[in-house]
Amino acid sequence: MLDAAFFRRWMTATAVSVDREAERLTALDSPIGDADHGSNLQRGFAAVTAALDKEAPATPGAVLALAGRQLISTVGGASGPLYGTLLRRTGKALGDAAEVSEEDLAGALRTGVDAVMALGGAAPGDKTMIDALVPAVDALGEGFGAARAAAERGAVATTPLQARKGRASYLGERSVGHQDPGATSAALLVAGLAEAAGE
Repeated sequence: MLDAAFFRRWMTATAVSVDREAERLTALDSPIGDADHGSNLQRGFAAVTAALDKEAPATPGAVLALAGRQLISTVGGASGPLYGTLLRRTGKALGDAAEVSEEDLAGALRTGVDAVMALGGAAPGDKTMIDALVPAVDALGEGFGAARAAAERGAVATTPLQARKGRASYLGERSVGHQDPGATSAALLVAGLAEAAGE
């Protein structure tokens, strides 16, 4: 069973990896976006860890709800609302339970990903964070390590795609050949989950 401490570890591990990979995320964003994806998420997850240190929510759902609120209020562009929606809706689906199962988390994450797709209008193959998140959720039944590998494969697989949503879609065919920064940061989020589980 997964408790609030596990979910705090997940957010902290993600913050560390976003901090480490911020320059790479921004480099990926430069040719097809606003060149600020890394710095935006870096600021957002720093705010998440600071808030978690101060408030220490008691349930998994409350951890994710707090993290989502922080991302919405501190991350610019589309990333804040999208990541914030992902975490808040996942947290809401987990409810007030003090502990949740891996199956509970998989179902709640699917609810969160569905909410992101509804908000952004993106589907798999559109060259967005969805291309990493959907395969990760599909693979969660096989374990956190399998989800991380699926997310990383999904992010890399965005490289040959033409963007159909988001800022990169304005570039048309020129978006081909660039790995999507949102899918790449989504893979970091899933990797943080696997790291929290020790996988």
